Amino acid sequence: MLGPVILAASRSDTMRRFVSAAPGTKQVVDRFIAGETVDQVIRIVQDSADRGLEVTLDVVGEDITTPEQAAAARDAYLELIGRLEGLGLGTRAEMSVKLSMFGQSLDGGHELALANVRPVVEAAAAIGTTVTLDAEDHTTLDSMFAIHEELRKDFPETGCVIQSYLFRTEEDARRLAAAGSRVRLVKGAYKEPASVAHQDKAEIDKAYVRVLKTLMHGEGYPMIGSHDPRLIAIGQELARQAGRKLEEYEFQMLYGIRSDEHVRLAAEGHRMRVYTAYGTDWYGYFMRRLAEKPANLLFFARSVVTKG
Repeated sequence: MLGPVILAASRSDTMRRFVSAAPGTKQVVDRFIAGETVDQVIRIVQDSADRGLEVTLDVVGEDITTPEQAAAARDAYLELIGRLEGLGLGTRAEMSVKLSMFGQSLDGGHELALANVRPVVEAAAAIGTTVTLDAEDHTTLDSMFAIHEELRKDFPETGCVIQSYLFRTEEDARRLAAAGSRVRLVKGAYKEPASVAHQDKAEIDKAYVRVLKTLMHGEGYPMIGSHDPRLIAIGQELARQAGRKLEEYEFQMLYGIRSDEHVRLAAEGHRMRVYTAYGTDWYGYFMRRLAEKPANLLFFARSVVTKG
């Protein structure tokens, strides 16, 4: 399987240099990354709003090695929120944050990440929107869930992400399917050992359906993070069985993938949110997009050959 190999490469400085220098890289990166600057992504937020879509914005970058870099990441989100407020777009866009970007892996990282993310959550709430904490590899999750619980004391709409390939997720879902919670369910995009995660795609999909059923029958707000047509149809059916109205759950898909489906679901009255990443430190995010689907890797390979 190529996926685990690509995920391992996402942590390699040698591969980072090779991929960054490859002639066809920019063409493929532009498919998944909405731009490098706030100005570029703001235009996309406005265009998405005009088409009936909502967005969640991710300033890419995870390899934080100093507290100063973590503070700069915080400030990048605060700048983004300020721009959204100035344009009246606050209610059309939420934020997605990776706590690793806020210093979670540094010494004292749990407290540092909480201190850095809190002002972002506060600023988001002030313009009528919210923040979702992205899930990363399994070693970070206890810290992420603890920070999520702490933030929800003052900002109960703070969301979090759970990953169906992890064995722990079914229990996490039962705990999180409570009134007021916002939970995005994804399959998972990190290389995890067989001791903690399903390795077979069919088992990951089955777990996804079990977890989504728990969320749909709970009291929270499920966010269905998938491009899989079968899982999207199952999500619609589970929502119907649970008696949920269209505004009581949403679909989320990545920028640049199945864009026609984004518009179709919105036209049917579904809440459709596009996960939109931007920034200059795109490598880790980009490699996970390649690992998730062989077609993405083939697209990249063809671009390299064509441009070479």
